[in-house]
Amino acid sequence: MNRMNGRLALAAAAGAAAELAGLGLIGSAAWLITRAAEQPPLAALSVAIVGVRAFATSKGVFRYGERLAGHDVALRAQATTRERLYRALIPAGPRGHGGADLLSRMVDDTDAVQDLLVRGLLPAIAAVVTGIAAVTIGFFLLPAAALVLLSGLLIAGVALPSGVAAVTRRRAARLAPARAELAARVADLLHGAADLAAYGASDRALAASAEADARLAALERGQARVNAVAAFLGVLAQGLTVAGVVLVARAADAGTVATAVLALTSLVSFEPVLPMAASAERMTGVLAALRRLKEVRATPPAVTEPGRPAAVPGGPLTVEVENLVVRHAPGRSPALNGVSLTLTPGRRVAVVGPSGAGKSTLLAALMRLVEPESGAIRLRGEDGPAVDLRELPSDEVRRVMTGLTQDPYVFQASLRDNLRLAGPEAGEEELAEAVRRARLETWVERTGWDTPLGEDGRTVSGGQLQRLALARALLNDPPVLLLDEPAEALDEETADALMADLLDATRGRTTLLVTHRLRGLEEVDEIVVLENGEVVQRGGHDELVNTPGYYRDLWRSEALVSRR
Repeated sequence: MNRMNGRLALAAAAGAAAELAGLGLIGSAAWLITRAAEQPPLAALSVAIVGVRAFATSKGVFRYGERLAGHDVALRAQATTRERLYRALIPAGPRGHGGADLLSRMVDDTDAVQDLLVRGLLPAIAAVVTGIAAVTIGFFLLPAAALVLLSGLLIAGVALPSGVAAVTRRRAARLAPARAELAARVADLLHGAADLAAYGASDRALAASAEADARLAALERGQARVNAVAAFLGVLAQGLTVAGVVLVARAADAGTVATAVLALTSLVSFEPVLPMAASAERMTGVLAALRRLKEVRATPPAVTEPGRPAAVPGGPLTVEVENLVVRHAPGRSPALNGVSLTLTPGRRVAVVGPSGAGKSTLLAALMRLVEPESGAIRLRGEDGPAVDLRELPSDEVRRVMTGLTQDPYVFQASLRDNLRLAGPEAGEEELAEAVRRARLETWVERTGWDTPLGEDGRTVSGGQLQRLALARALLNDPPVLLLDEPAEALDEETADALMADLLDATRGRTTLLVTHRLRGLEEVDEIVVLENGEVVQRGGHDELVNTPGYYRDLWRSEALVSRR
């Protein structure tokens, strides 16, 4: 932070020096030209000649320094803001914000930090310093003219920006949400084009996007009109001030040289002041963007990190879940209510149940993505006592317990790079082994390792996407493998093949499998049936098939479907 403040002070000093050099250049040039017209001895002009050269050179040097230091500190501040925003989004992210809205905050709103410094703070410091210097010069030459100049600078640099800010404050607060809404509409159109066309909703979606675009355009046109009027009023104030200074100087018989210096110094002193009106308009939007960023950063974390984290137990791990209760929001029914299970080394447990039964919530609790209301999840090693997950850093928990999530994400990158997300240091042999165990080798041989995969997996089939996610999970090789609905949204044949390969690949591994498909579950060691967040059945496949309840009903319905 001290280094950042030092860079900011350096940029402010360089910017002010550049403006002062510009002021000195015009003042000395005005004196030199008017004095030279009187044809004095050359020696009388030598200091002014040197001054003009020095001011001209130093202005460029100081301006370069101001740009270099100013943008350096602005980009560093922007990077720090983005990093803090990323941290606020980990692990589960703030609720109530869509992906397009978060992207808008991440890109557009974090740019506001750069604007705050480059277009707000640094120009304001330079304008204040230049205005004070110009008024001081005017005071020594002609106090009455200095008062006129001071009045004009206050109007252009204080009154006009304040008025612009007051006029645009309400509109600026609506601009960022309007941009986010348009981004969300466009994202829906791009990502959901096929579904919209299938349901005949494309025209309605386009109309909604057009309305969002029209609202944003109206707000931006209003801002543009305010900027145009402010620019006109600023130039008008500049012209009237210079005219007033000249009239006062002529009335006081200040002389040709003094009048020229006063006039041109007054004219140039407005150069850093006139942009203040546009900066005020921009600052209203910047403040609104900063408030939106603050909303995200103020979101309480999904889990509480321990003050003094414990170490992960060594050796093969046993996972003990005891009377676990998880509630997603105060006052709501518990997503998990008194769930208990034990996962010993090498044991495979399947969790089944209807949608909304709490299966994915159980995995989220195991990966420290949600905070339990009561109960405990403990890790026990070969030796020593069990350690509660709440005593461990969440990153360490996800290092030992992770796997295949319900919605695996594919980046716009090569197949190799997408796999290396799970193992950055993995070599070619390790990648090939993970692909082989996920039964993707034929596809990889056909398409190649460097084939770019479309954003969010649009260029791969559902089965390939799930197998790619499985290869990632196997490449990561966590001590406890968690698999969430690996056959979700696949056709029957593909789902059956994937489940068979998955059960084969996890043989002998400590695995917790969440699924709604029962075929192949006779190979797991235990099946836990969840309904409404509670364990209603548990046991082996043969036992549950012969016991009245959800599992037997679902098994019979699957059997009927498979016969058709």
